[in-house]
Amino acid sequence: MRLADKTALIIGAGQSPGETLGNGRATCLRFAQEGARVLCADRDLGSAEETARLAGHGAVAYRADVTVEADMAAAVAEAVRLWGRLDILHYNVGMSLAGGDAPPTEITEAAFDRITAVNLRGFVMAVKHALPVMRQQQSGVIVSISSAAAVESYPYVAYKTTKAAMLAFTEQVAIQNAAYGIRCNAILPGLMDTPMAVDTRVRHTGKSRVEVAAERDAKVPLRRKMGTAWDVANAALFLASEEAGFITGVCLPVDGGRLVQIG
Repeated sequence: MRLADKTALIIGAGQSPGETLGNGRATCLRFAQEGARVLCADRDLGSAEETARLAGHGAVAYRADVTVEADMAAAVAEAVRLWGRLDILHYNVGMSLAGGDAPPTEITEAAFDRITAVNLRGFVMAVKHALPVMRQQQSGVIVSISSAAAVESYPYVAYKTTKAAMLAFTEQVAIQNAAYGIRCNAILPGLMDTPMAVDTRVRHTGKSRVEVAAERDAKVPLRRKMGTAWDVANAALFLASEEAGFITGVCLPVDGGRLVQIG
């Protein structure tokens, strides 16, 4: 019960279609298992409702679109309305190929703007509205899901650029809010077996899921096997808990050693 009596807003609590569990859903389940009251926010209310059902422990589904600032403000306000405070903001939204991402010479203005709005602007707006609540409390934890793509070679420009920008924003929020007792950290997942990472590529490449998974497994140093959503959820749990109470401004790889190999 490492999050007993804590309230958490998880943005991106649903998941795209696929055979495995997504990072956001897994994190909702893990937080609830550890005692948190969780507001499961997603633009797909049905998916958020399924996450809340699976999480139990009083988890509540909420519809919110990260590209709309008013929705981010309303989600924060809803957590406070329900439980009187906001202890944890977890931003778990990301988009690449599904948003039209492409190499620098092929990216369109519309695709770049779409992906930036989801990956980066939504995070900034969510933090904007969470900070006043957390500052008044003199406590709070902000965790975001960036990507190992932020620091490794990655072929598509919008995803890499936005995920790298999240790291700079994490450091800015951490140092500017340390005096309020607010911590802000990011997780850099590597090659993960999630619907967003694997099943999206299956749909875009025409390859089988087995082929895509095998190609990705082969690139992971640790056991030549991708990580799962539970690996990300467990890292998020640690960063959100008091066990990480002296950790802020950190970008934590969860990647089976891939960044060590590259670095």
